[in-house]
Amino acid sequence: MDFTETTETRQLRETLRRFVEKEMPREAAAAWDRENIFPREVFGKLAGLGVMGLTVPEEFGGTGRDIVATMIVIEELSRRSLAVSVPYLMASCYAGMNLVECGSEAQKHELLPRVVDGRLMFAYGWTEPDVGADLASVQTRARREGDKVIVNGAKRFCSGAEICDYIFTLVRSGEESERYHNLSFVLIPPDAPGVTITRIDCMGMKGAATTDVIFDNVEIPAAHIVGGDAGWNQGWSMLMGSGLDVEKLEVAAVAVGVATAALEDAWAYAHERRQFGKPIGDYQSIRHKLADMKTRLHAARLMLYHSAWMADQHQRCAVETSMTKLYAAEAAKDIALECQTIFGAYGYVKEFDVERYVRDALLIPIMGGSSAIQRNNIYKWTSAGL
Repeated sequence: MDFTETTETRQLRETLRRFVEKEMPREAAAAWDRENIFPREVFGKLAGLGVMGLTVPEEFGGTGRDIVATMIVIEELSRRSLAVSVPYLMASCYAGMNLVECGSEAQKHELLPRVVDGRLMFAYGWTEPDVGADLASVQTRARREGDKVIVNGAKRFCSGAEICDYIFTLVRSGEESERYHNLSFVLIPPDAPGVTITRIDCMGMKGAATTDVIFDNVEIPAAHIVGGDAGWNQGWSMLMGSGLDVEKLEVAAVAVGVATAALEDAWAYAHERRQFGKPIGDYQSIRHKLADMKTRLHAARLMLYHSAWMADQHQRCAVETSMTKLYAAEAAKDIALECQTIFGAYGYVKEFDVERYVRDALLIPIMGGSSAIQRNNIYKWTSAGL
C-alpha cells in the first residue's frame, strides 16, 4: 500500500497554503470570528483557484469527482478559519455533490456551472426544533399546487442560511404514516417571501452563522423540487446516498484542520514560553502531551484519507466513514483542549487563536451526526455486514 501523496495533491496543498498565508492572515481570521462575518471577497479568490469544481463532472465545467482533493482543501482552509472552509463545504459539497447525485438534468445544467464559479452555495435545512438525528420525522410540510410548492415549517441550526443561494430543505411531502416514502428535498431561496431567518448566538463556527429559519406559506416553483417531478417523495433515498458518507468525511477534514492548527501553535509556544529558566517544552510532562497529540492527529489523518480514497473508488464505506468522523472529531476536541492547557492562562485569552480552536472543536463531535449516532451506526452497519 502506498500512502505517498501524488504530485497533484502535494501541489494542491502547497497552493492552498500559499493562498491561506496571503489571503487569510491570522489577523483577518480573528476579525471574521470576532464579527461573525463571511469574507465573500476571499471566497471569490478561492474560487479562482478552481477548487470548487472538485466534486463536479467535466461536462459541467468541473474537474471531476476527487474526494481526496476535496478533503485536502477543507483541511487546509480549516487550519486557519471556518469562516472560509464551511462556505467551501456549502458550495462544493452541499451544492455540488447533492446536485450531481440527486439533481435533475435541467438542475445540473443550470446550477453546477455556478458551483464551479463560486456563485452557488446551499445551506442544509434538515434539523428542526424537535428533530435531530431522526430525520424521517421532520415536520416541515410541502404540498403541490399545480406548478408550485407551498412550504410551512421551521428549521433549526441551519448554518449559512444568511449567505447561501438556496436552503436545501428536507420536507414532509406525503402522508405521515408513509415513513421513509413521504420525504422530498426542495430548494428555497433565503429571500423568498415568507422566509424568516434569525441568528442563534453560538460559541464557534463564526462566518457561516447558525440560524433558525421559519417558512410561512413559502411559495416556490415546482422546478425547485430536487430531482424534478421524479424526486417528489424520494428524499429518503437521496439522503441515504453516498453523499452522506462524504458529509461525515467533510466534518472529519474540518477536525483534522483545526487540530493541526492547535497542535502547531502549542508546539511553537512550548518552545518559546520559559519557566524556571528553560522552555516549558523541555519538561517531560509537556513533551508527552505533545507526543500523544501528534500521534492521535496522525491516526485521524490516516483514517480520513483512507476513507476518502474508498469513497473515491465508490467502495462501500459507511462503517469506515462513521469511524473516521467519530475518531477525528473526538481527537480534535481533546487536542484543542489539551493545547489550551499548554498555553495556560493565555489559552483562555481571545487574542490567542487557541481560544477559537477550542470553541470550534467543541462543535465538531456534534455536527454532521453526533458521536453517539456514529457509534450506533458503526455497530448497526457492522452487524448487518455493510
